[in-house]
Order: sequence, then C-alpha cells, then structure tokens
Amino acid sequence: MTEQGLQGPAPEERQRPTKRRNSQGIRIDPEVEAERKPRRTVISALVQHEPGVLARVSGLFSRRQFNIESLTVADTQNDDWARITLVVEEPDPGIDQIEKQLQKQLPVIHVRELGDDAVARELVLVKVEATEPDKVHAITEMYDGTAMDAGPRTITVELTGDEQKINDAIDAFRQFGVLEIARTGQTALARGETKTAIVPEHLK
Repeated sequence: MTEQGLQGPAPEERQRPTKRRNSQGIRIDPEVEAERKPRRTVISALVQHEPGVLARVSGLFSRRQFNIESLTVADTQNDDWARITLVVEEPDPGIDQIEKQLQKQLPVIHVRELGDDAVARELVLVKVEATEPDKVHAITEMYDGTAMDAGPRTITVELTGDEQKINDAIDAFRQFGVLEIARTGQTALARGETKTAIVPEHLK
C-alpha cells in the first residue's frame, strides 16, 4: 500500500497572508487602511434617562476599541431624557459603525453626527502657581475667564469656549506653571433650527 500526500504546493511555495488582523481577527487591507485617515468629530446621542445607560454606551465603545476623546452626559429639556455627547477620532468607516451600534442600543432614542458648524463648548478649570498674579489675571481677562480661587501659592481660573480657545488658553497659562487641569469635554447642539435629535412621536 503506497502512501499518498495531499495535493497542492509544497509549504515553502504557499502564499503567505500579508494583511494584519484587527482586534476582531478580521484581516485588514493595508492599502485601504492607509487611505482612511482618522478624523475628529462630535456625535450626539439622545437616550432614555435610566440607570446603567452610560455604562452600556461606554461598554460598547470599550469592546470595539473606539478612540473616545471626551464624553459628557447630562439632563435635557425633558426629565426622562439625557444627552450624551462624544468626541471621537476614527476613520469614516469607524464613525459610521459608532452611529449604527449606538442606535441599536435600547435606551437610545436618536444618534447623529454634528457638523463643523455645531454650537460646541466646554469648560475647564486651570490651577497655576501664583508667583505672578498680575500676569495670570491679564491672561484670564484675555480669554474671558474668571478667577475662582486665589491664594498666596495658587490661582484657579475657570474658562469656557470652543476647543481651540481652551487649548490656546491652557498653552498661555503654562508659562506660570500649570499644577492641575480639569476639563468637562465638549457638549454641543446643532445650529439654528436644525434638530440635534429627532424624537419619535410616541416618545414626545
């Protein structure tokens, strides 16, 4: 009885896969991946105000390894709803997936990506060394800020504005020695008469 091997090329002649795998084990075409650069955007989700909704949403992002820059959540004009605002940085396919996956969550009423013209603001508290209080006060006024606490060694300033203004202000304060920073992350609404969220009739 003769032994026959399997048909096909020898091991050294076989083609090796060149595409890497993502966290889900799916092979990624390097040419396609290179063409899709991440972009920064704001996504607004109107959700039912119930226990555990934030944990469910954040868990969704964690499982899929989405890159969240900031996340805020608070009440809306309706006590039964809450608005979650996310700043994400992902390629377009990832942003589309974020919207679709969020919309599938049961507590979520409506999800949309906000355009560049959205009204977006954040708040920051900056604590700096008080070695030059007059200069700190001048920078605070320049960026329309407010001194919330002032002592012999530290000054804490509150600032509100768009992301670029906040970043510029923080850079200006670094000359005095920034000790601590607390930022809320962005919150946003669509501009003008455009609805940030579309609520089904049965929920109004």
